[in-house]
Amino acid sequence: MSGSHRNRVIAILLSFSGWIILFKASSQINSYTRTIKNDSTSIKYSPEIFTSGFIDVMNNGQVNASARFIRLSIGEPGKFSIPLSLYGGVSNNTFQGQQATATSQRSNDQLINQYINPLSGLINISIDGVIYFSNTQRVTKAGFLYQFGERVLTGYRNGAIGNPQTGKPSNFLNSFTTAGFYFQTGAWERNNAKNVGIFWIACRYIACYSSPGQIKEFLPDIKTNGLYHGYSLGFGVEINNLVNIKAIFYRYVKKPELEYYLPIYQFTFNYSLKS
Repeated sequence: MSGSHRNRVIAILLSFSGWIILFKASSQINSYTRTIKNDSTSIKYSPEIFTSGFIDVMNNGQVNASARFIRLSIGEPGKFSIPLSLYGGVSNNTFQGQQATATSQRSNDQLINQYINPLSGLINISIDGVIYFSNTQRVTKAGFLYQFGERVLTGYRNGAIGNPQTGKPSNFLNSFTTAGFYFQTGAWERNNAKNVGIFWIACRYIACYSSPGQIKEFLPDIKTNGLYHGYSLGFGVEINNLVNIKAIFYRYVKKPELEYYLPIYQFTFNYSLKS
């Protein structure tokens, strides 16, 4: 089997392996659904449209912004269902001018951040969640973190300065999957113990794949198999109507072909509009 076919098979296996996770995740979601149904109290819920988002500040100076448009459950209520999220935003600095030269790939450094960040992309459709090791109602618990889906990333064409296509954006599809360990415990403002949020830590392994032909459309001289992978360590604090921040460290397992490959630090300021 050639290297190209092997990488394509790996990417497909990574993507479809996520569906196996859903069978376990669905049982926890349905348990929660039945609890709501059995509650005789009448509760009114607001639609989860543009209820959360984030602003990322990276250590190379890049600033990304995005919002979760909507979060849905696809399937049969009370039975098997899939948690689906749709994100959109300015995650590749598409609206900023880019300059490229015949001998530099620096205008595509933003892809280093986007490949390894599972919430990146102009459009990001993904299935994400946490499978807790126990169904306890306690705030302190641990679980298995997962996310996989498709997104649209943006690269900038390299070439001669006189070429009218040089520096123009090129959008391409990218398949990605993440999995790892998640732990959370309580967090609250010192003088307000009634508003209890969470403090969490997570360790994830991240992999993504794009067709090498799509990447070579804007980086014709690059030698890539289209597969990128690495890991991240992060923590965050989420307290409703008070604070929602996180800090994450990313590291590639193998240096990408793009020139910028130093460790990546991400500081994120989230917003969450919950009733």
